Amino acid sequence: MIPVEAVLDAYINANILIVVAFALWSAVAFALRRVGLEHSYGTQLQLLNTVFLAILLSPFLVMLFFAAQSAGVAKGVNVNLSDMVVSHFLNGGFEMNATQFERLLQIRETLITNIANAAGISAWIAISAFLAGLLIGVGRLIYSMYCLQVIVSQSYHLRRFGRLRIRVSDRTLVPFSTRGLWYYHVVIPAQMMGEQGDVLRVSLAHEFQHLRQGDIEWEIILEALKPFFFLNPAFHAWKRRVEGLRELSCDHQVMSRGRIGRRTYCDTLLSVCQQTLRRDRNFVIAVPKVTLVTADRTAIGRGKQSLLEQRINSILDARMLRNPKLVYAGIMIPMTAAVLLTAVAIQRPADWSQDRLTLSTVVNLERLDEINRLSTFGRIRN
Repeated sequence: MIPVEAVLDAYINANILIVVAFALWSAVAFALRRVGLEHSYGTQLQLLNTVFLAILLSPFLVMLFFAAQSAGVAKGVNVNLSDMVVSHFLNGGFEMNATQFERLLQIRETLITNIANAAGISAWIAISAFLAGLLIGVGRLIYSMYCLQVIVSQSYHLRRFGRLRIRVSDRTLVPFSTRGLWYYHVVIPAQMMGEQGDVLRVSLAHEFQHLRQGDIEWEIILEALKPFFFLNPAFHAWKRRVEGLRELSCDHQVMSRGRIGRRTYCDTLLSVCQQTLRRDRNFVIAVPKVTLVTADRTAIGRGKQSLLEQRINSILDARMLRNPKLVYAGIMIPMTAAVLLTAVAIQRPADWSQDRLTLSTVVNLERLDEINRLSTFGRIRN
């Protein structure tokens, strides 16, 4: 059985990695805007997905790194952040009492121990808050999946292409795509079937592109993890940014084929957006899915500009990236390496290093000095 301390340690590491990855991504996004590559939506979406995949795989890569060190490969390499801080302190980098520094260094260890043993009121508050949020999140996810299943199961089967099912429903106002264990489903509102123009064609092209990009699978992963990271604002910001880039990338990919005009596409977005103003409660909570429009979403880093407004502006000002694979590789490699290096650096030290032994000796000497000082003070008073 896996110890509780190990689970808590891995959970803390995951939260730290998400925060670090989002900070790195914010810097990358700022740099892309500065060099005029803010329209590389598909490349940005691939970067976010790749880095998040690196976060998910980081525990296994860390185990592989330590196993390699145990086998004698790169045995002298030490990138542990805690050991680096201790070394910096011993070299005079911090003006702090050694006992206070050690106490500060052990905050994480103390926190994990207290929560694992449910010691103290703070630990009980943390445990209760996490369990309450987890239960609410899981309950919401289960209910949402049930509502989505009801919409899909009660829809009318229109067409079938391999594993893809096109369905028509009178319980949704917006086209969306989702999937089951084996089949993919694109659900079209019933009122859209009788509309004139290219609304249906644009909607199907948009949802098919979502399937090509693998957006359904990523939405399922993020929704499944949401109850576990509900206290991490970086996770919510990450998910929101992925959702925005997903739509912007999908728009650009559909437009790049040249089969649909810009005005037709924008008119469809506005038309479907008007339908979303008549909200269907069951549809709003039915996740995981990807929709044609989300009218109430504000784009991160764009002030008060809505995602719909940003999508229309990006379509009207469409720019194609010349070397997307080169840009992707040039950013992905260092960014992924930084995340994996952070994953190794934030691990708890397995052994006592020479610097830690030295710090422990200094702390013991300070305590002995304090004891001697108090003893001397007591003898003087007597």
